[in-house]
Amino acid sequence: MGATAKSVKLKKKCCKSGPRCKRCPVVWKRLEKQGIDDPTKKQLKQARVR
Repeated sequence: MGATAKSVKLKKKCCKSGPRCKRCPVVWKRLEKQGIDDPTKKQLKQARVR
């Protein structure tokens, strides 16, 4: 995970809510895959889409 992901306390499992919560491991995995360490609000919103 990136530097920002370490400062955010991630949950163990996804709660499967829609849109995904900001602490969801799936969201941060998507951002990591895109190579984004410090996401903007727009990038975070896009990663949270179900």
